[in-house]
Amino acid sequence: MRLKELLKGIYEEELEDRFSDFEVSSLCCDSRQVEKNSLFIALEGDKLNGVHFIDDAIGKGAKVIVLSQQEKIDSRQENICYLFVKHPKVFLKEIALRFYGYPSKDVRVIGVTGTNGKTTTTYLIESLFHVLGEECGVVGTINMRIGKKEYPSVNTTPSFLDNQKFLFELKKRHISYCVMEVSSHGLDQGRVDGIDFREAVFTNLTQDHLDYHKTMEGYFQAKVKLFSHLSEKSFALINQDDPYAEKFKKNSLGKILTYGIVNNSDIRAGKIQAHLSSTEFELYTPQGSIFISSRLVGRHNIYNILAAVSVGCAEGISLQNIKKGIEALHYVPGRLEPVFCGQKFSVLIDYAHTPDALENVLKTLKQFKDKKIILVFGCGGDRDKTKRPLMGKIAGQLADFSVITTDNPRSEEPQDIIRDIVSGFETKNYECIVDRTDAICQALKIANDNSIVLIAGKGHEMYQIFKDRKINYDERKIIKDFFHV
Repeated sequence: MRLKELLKGIYEEELEDRFSDFEVSSLCCDSRQVEKNSLFIALEGDKLNGVHFIDDAIGKGAKVIVLSQQEKIDSRQENICYLFVKHPKVFLKEIALRFYGYPSKDVRVIGVTGTNGKTTTTYLIESLFHVLGEECGVVGTINMRIGKKEYPSVNTTPSFLDNQKFLFELKKRHISYCVMEVSSHGLDQGRVDGIDFREAVFTNLTQDHLDYHKTMEGYFQAKVKLFSHLSEKSFALINQDDPYAEKFKKNSLGKILTYGIVNNSDIRAGKIQAHLSSTEFELYTPQGSIFISSRLVGRHNIYNILAAVSVGCAEGISLQNIKKGIEALHYVPGRLEPVFCGQKFSVLIDYAHTPDALENVLKTLKQFKDKKIILVFGCGGDRDKTKRPLMGKIAGQLADFSVITTDNPRSEEPQDIIRDIVSGFETKNYECIVDRTDAICQALKIANDNSIVLIAGKGHEMYQIFKDRKINYDERKIIKDFFHV
């Protein structure tokens, strides 16, 4: 797009004639992504200031540099266009939406937010569209996907600019749908601003991220932004059984559709039968009822299924196709993911890293009363410390035995994190092993034919983060090595 067209009504200062017809190839606020003829916006972050990377950006081919009016640069290069603006972040959003052509007008974006269940719900929604023969873009914790092609995820919710780029790519490929995990950080930091969500899904709200949001009210206020910014033609899909349901409904601008198990809802599950390898229930919807048999295990996964069904109903998908889409998904990476190496007991890997998620998973496994649950878990460093004793208490109450270990300690000492977890135990049914590999092997050693070994906290993650390094770490390989397969 020509620079003068890109800036019309956004940048009011007079533009030099020699730059008016300059064709901008891309927008960047990360100098590492700059290419020839890019427009580079120098943003000030928490730790770094983009002004310090202007020379790098120019060296890689940037021809237009945008920076704050407050900034001063020592020298200007003759062939570079410098634009000084009052609010670079506001400027970035306005110019990006124009550059990418407001892509969410052409791509139906479905946002899923909540403390737990976002990833599984997005996988289920994606499966619904695949049954219809529709390609679907997915933005989430595990990765970003377009059809069968996968891209690495840095954050659950990417930056504002990356989101617009992704939606533009879907638009170019004539892909009609995008399913997006929307984190509280992403909402609070405006990363999903400018996206016209067609459906917004609320899964649940329990304690997490209080290191960032400070209070549960602050956490709620971040999450509810997804619903308070909906258009009237959009749908707000609410978990009616969650204590925060009424507050989300009250603050939602879209048409409301509820789902649940306990409370009266538009979409609900009944006649539930739980098995170690499947879940069966009768699904009731405004379209009628139908029997569902899913490989996803546990009550919490019924809620995830109901959330996805709500999207299907809002989109007008038939009950038969909803059933096919739900039942086509056999597992989600790192979500009660089974690892079988010929052993006579179950080994499951799960991402549960919050009190509520850990409680949900343990209660699911606790239903099988003839099984002894051996739990391996830790807590992340530099994150909400108040949840550590809560998770210890839950583990002590619901697991038969726990091996407390290291997760991603980051800058903290692993022993200090473990000590915080132990403070919540009201029983002595645990041991502490700092090295996570040793902890996993110990759990596998003490397991017998009647055991379920649950390795919680990392799920899909293939790394561990310490204060001075990040290492490759695959729990599946550790299990396979233990069994020599």
